[in-house]
Amino acid sequence: MRRERTGEERGPARDDGRRDFLRCAAGFAGTAASGGRAGGAAAVPAGRSAQAVAPAPNGTSDDGRRLPPDRVSFHGLHQAGIVTPQQLFAGFVAYDFVGQSRADLEKLFQRLTERFRVLGAGVKPADEKVAAERPTPDSLSVTLGVGAALFDDRFGLAGHKPRHLKAMPAFPDDRLDPARCHGDLSLQICAEHPDAVVHVLRDVARETEGLLRPRWRMDAFMNPSRPSGSPRNFLGFKDGIVNPDTDSAAEVDRLLWVTPRCGEPEWAVGGSYQALRLIRFHTDSWERLPVSRQEGIFGRRKASGAPLDGVHESDAPYYEKDPDGRKIPLDSHIRLANPRTRGTDDSRFLRRSYNYSKGFDEHGRMNLGLVFVGYQQNLERQFATVQRRLRHEPLSRFITPFGGGYFFVLPGVRDRNDWFGSRLMRDTRPRNG
Repeated sequence: MRRERTGEERGPARDDGRRDFLRCAAGFAGTAASGGRAGGAAAVPAGRSAQAVAPAPNGTSDDGRRLPPDRVSFHGLHQAGIVTPQQLFAGFVAYDFVGQSRADLEKLFQRLTERFRVLGAGVKPADEKVAAERPTPDSLSVTLGVGAALFDDRFGLAGHKPRHLKAMPAFPDDRLDPARCHGDLSLQICAEHPDAVVHVLRDVARETEGLLRPRWRMDAFMNPSRPSGSPRNFLGFKDGIVNPDTDSAAEVDRLLWVTPRCGEPEWAVGGSYQALRLIRFHTDSWERLPVSRQEGIFGRRKASGAPLDGVHESDAPYYEKDPDGRKIPLDSHIRLANPRTRGTDDSRFLRRSYNYSKGFDEHGRMNLGLVFVGYQQNLERQFATVQRRLRHEPLSRFITPFGGGYFFVLPGVRDRNDWFGSRLMRDTRPRNG
């Protein structure tokens, strides 16, 4: 059986998206190859973040999970938390910026840089007796994004917005709650224990008082693989089986990072677009379906995660040998999301999703779901294209996207003299005369 590493989330690329892709794919190697880790360490391979090359201490866990390094490097061409091996716990928060001036925004970026640099070196509670003990890194990564609303007329940023950044639209199967959508800034906080996420949120609240107002928040976690392989979501299926190969410099250069040839503002090179989606699962109705029907909706075996024409979860489906959908239905999730054609290859993106559990709703039903997280070079060419393919898919009867947003993850902080958004603020600074 043929195997391959590729992205599940693919879709038909439009002609303009294809041109963007071809321009972008060639653009990063020359720029990124000169980048290195702070403090005179070895140079980072082209297109790779400093965080990506830090080895995990033990490689993989007993159930096959790729372990993140105990201390995730903060400095690099790209932010941590994207190609970093996925930690067990995560918190997602969107904020509105309530500062009054451009100077306030610059102060916020600098303050967040300082705090995340310190916290990444070791999570240390500030108001408990244990604060005197040695801090523990806990594989912490904090990833900062900015929303389209920040690029209005308040701070002179309007003409420098990333090309594809906008408020996340409502797709046909969505029921978006405005209170759970969008924001001026987003934080993705990931760690091996949930208390580390809480300590970061407390630190941000304390250190940015008067500058940020929380808009929405979702805490999430990874389920175990049970018994091995990819972890499962609360619909019982393995999730994240296939993704772009983050160990491949060529793969991440053409699918994740903004490059000099993408037509983006110069300050945005090294950044990445983030699609966040809060998705509730209707597990009561889902569990009434026979397993065979569930498998047809996904296009995969529930137990093994293999495609319906395969044996192992890593097996690639042979769509060309099943043109009528006799084995894998034509409207199955994996087939619609990932047609695996030459024309849709540039719509792949990196998924880094987590599960959530919010107790019971007002009707006594369990509130379970997914925080879907996707990273990519171009929101329109990648995430939005895939969403259009999935319009009214059978799975949509059992899931409801209700919140989230589009954000642009700022380029990484390159060294101790750099800070988040430094190039953005420098390039948009008013010039005298």
